[in-house]
Amino acid sequence: MNTLTIAIAKGRMGEKGVSFFNGTPYEIVRNGDSRRLVFEDKSGTINFIFVKSADVVTYVERGIADLGIVGKDIILEENKDIYEILDLKFGTCRFAIAGHKDQFPLKKDGVLRIASTYPSYVESVFREREQKIEIIELGGSVELAPLMGLSDVIVDIVETGSTLKENGLVVLEELDSISGRLIANKVSYRFKYDAIQEIENVLQEKVALNTAKAK
Repeated sequence: MNTLTIAIAKGRMGEKGVSFFNGTPYEIVRNGDSRRLVFEDKSGTINFIFVKSADVVTYVERGIADLGIVGKDIILEENKDIYEILDLKFGTCRFAIAGHKDQFPLKKDGVLRIASTYPSYVESVFREREQKIEIIELGGSVELAPLMGLSDVIVDIVETGSTLKENGLVVLEELDSISGRLIANKVSYRFKYDAIQEIENVLQEKVALNTAKAK
């Protein structure tokens, strides 16, 4: 098997992705709470590199990593030239437009102000809606924006909706579904197809097992 490099998002999403390799020949070898960012698997055929979520698709697109595990939200926001090859079905949530109750998510006669941490995604969503928009990019706590009059609505990831409810907001429109995904560099997928297929098969088995347990 060819040596592969897999980029993993740091944090909870990444750790969940790593857990898919537990109990397989490709289980990652880590010693304690090391601050290292590069690790090998037990078989010695995979290098795991840990990077920020937004950087996973960049490492994969540029071929530094052959594969990556990252949320669909990052894939949509970064819009890089990569293959998305498997839905890992964890971290399930959705993008949504949210605002005050009974509010219409369009503003035909004016500019709709939208607060979000995903400006590129917002632009792509509204590009064909014939709606003039102003995107207000925030680093977090976007629910505060409509409460303080900074924006009309927000576009954000929604899991249970409890945070929206606590802040007097509701989902006005559901958008794309979000979950962890396996992505691949296009050149690697062509020239390391057999090796990548082995990893994909291992992860597919874990997805099927997790799905069966959840029923």
